[in-house]
Amino acid sequence: MTSIFESVKDFLQISLDDEPKNPLHVGEVMSCWMYLALMDEATIYIQMGLNSTNDDEVKGLLTQSLKQCDVQGERFKQFMKTEGIHLPPTSEQRPNSDPNSVPLGVKLTDEEIVNGLSIKTAAAVSHCAISTSQCIRNDVGALFTQCMLEKMKFGTSLKDAMRKRGWIKVPPYYYPPGMPKQQ
Repeated sequence: MTSIFESVKDFLQISLDDEPKNPLHVGEVMSCWMYLALMDEATIYIQMGLNSTNDDEVKGLLTQSLKQCDVQGERFKQFMKTEGIHLPPTSEQRPNSDPNSVPLGVKLTDEEIVNGLSIKTAAAVSHCAISTSQCIRNDVGALFTQCMLEKMKFGTSLKDAMRKRGWIKVPPYYYPPGMPKQQ
């Protein structure tokens, strides 16, 4: 049975071949455009979270994610500029502000901030997986695979922190009809 690491290694090895660089197809362009927009908008959300929390662990998670979004966003910007793809418009960067000055009716709780970050991380992983599966050019597929693996690694540390604090939102458990009772 092939492990995930062998599969990723094989995929990345294929991407290093001398593949001709055909123009990107419309799906690859849209995937790049959407991912860059996702990273830029996640950056704004993270900045708002940093302006709303006093919790050092939450700040650490936000800062780690912010750095990752910046690196991945820059990676896509450079790729898209090279390929002649217009960059998506994004919201303005947020200035730093005092978390204690945010009105209570507007301020998100630390749990809400981290759950929002979790949703954005899951959306990024899903987008990368779908985009990778639709790519024809290996260099584009490798770009999405690299970002997906980075987001998955961050998501693991985020999940651990959420579990520790009791912040994970769990859907109702499913018990199929006729299932034997566990003792």
